[in-house]
Amino acid sequence: MNRPVLGSLGRNIQKLRLAKELSLSQLAQNAGLAKSNLSRIEQGNGNPTFETIWRLAIQLDVPFGDLVASEEPLFGEKGVQVRLIGQGDGNPRVDVYWMSCAPNTVKQSEPHLAGTTETLTLISGKLLAGESNDLRDLDIGKAYTFPADAPHHYQTGDTWATLMMVITYSKQDVPV
Repeated sequence: MNRPVLGSLGRNIQKLRLAKELSLSQLAQNAGLAKSNLSRIEQGNGNPTFETIWRLAIQLDVPFGDLVASEEPLFGEKGVQVRLIGQGDGNPRVDVYWMSCAPNTVKQSEPHLAGTTETLTLISGKLLAGESNDLRDLDIGKAYTFPADAPHHYQTGDTWATLMMVITYSKQDVPV
């Protein structure tokens, strides 16, 4: 894991441990870890495995995501906040974003590169999205894919909407 992720992980664990009024020794013992290892993790050092993080999440009685949630700021404008989660380097190229839209937001998006698609999965709230001439109400947990090489937009109602956005670019010809 990189340093910023380890730092966020450590701060999240410490905050949750203190909120549950657990000592470092108590949490370490309950999770089957050495106190020194847990101390290093909380300080943003060490190299915890997924299994270690899962055990800590179970002992803190929180979802895994609460421990690994990043504190990185979101990029945002006009009621829309976006965080890049990952970029593929394959062919086709795929980028994954976490997106939050404020209540009563309408975000117009310009066409992307030819052949690009967007796949949206609504996590919470309500969202109307898609090509500007073919908007759809998204259902929580269901994926919706549309061509993103045409004007498209996102529109919320009276609540925040949170979604995962996967942008898939057109496959490129690879020279032989």
